[in-house]
Amino acid sequence: MEKCRTIMQQGLQELNIEADEKKIELLLAFIKLIEKWNKAYNLTAVRNREDMVRLHILDSLAILPFVKGDRIADIGTGAGLPGIPLAVFLPNVKFTLVDSNSKKTRFVQQAILELKLDNVSVMHNRVEKIHVDAPFSSVIMRAFSNLQEIIALTRHLISNQGIVLAMKGQKPTEELTSFSEQYTIIPIIVPGVEAERCLIRIEGIIQNG
Repeated sequence: MEKCRTIMQQGLQELNIEADEKKIELLLAFIKLIEKWNKAYNLTAVRNREDMVRLHILDSLAILPFVKGDRIADIGTGAGLPGIPLAVFLPNVKFTLVDSNSKKTRFVQQAILELKLDNVSVMHNRVEKIHVDAPFSSVIMRAFSNLQEIIALTRHLISNQGIVLAMKGQKPTEELTSFSEQYTIIPIIVPGVEAERCLIRIEGIIQNG
């Protein structure tokens, strides 16, 4: 794991994210868990440890400066991405990780227990069927759906001042032509990843009813 450690430390430095040894160890332990469970649960198409550091951990943490609020939902979390890496760096923020795939939520629950992340919970459900006692201040999703559908599915979960952070690859020009919500496109550079990345920050979402 030493090569992974080096890639992670260099990547975090490039992202201007300060990380103590405990956080590095947690992230490396998370990589080991994904690798172990991947064989049976097919959590991710990425099989190489070093690639996991770049494409999963650093990709997730590249949006850290834009995450706001004290209650965050990660929709379609899959193997716990970006929710778990973000939760490691935001211990005072409550994260709810949502996925409709029971194998993936089972893995995420185990990762939460083994990494001792007391600020993270997991929900096995479809996003449109979720009901929460209090709305979320931010809703995040990574390669989840098109923007119109994202808003339609998550509108009921977001507070009046809340935001949606949609992690995308290339700028979704076609999706944005018919998109009526207020948004900002934030270019994202992930250390060691040449592929284009951007974050669509959506705010001022009008609540139903």
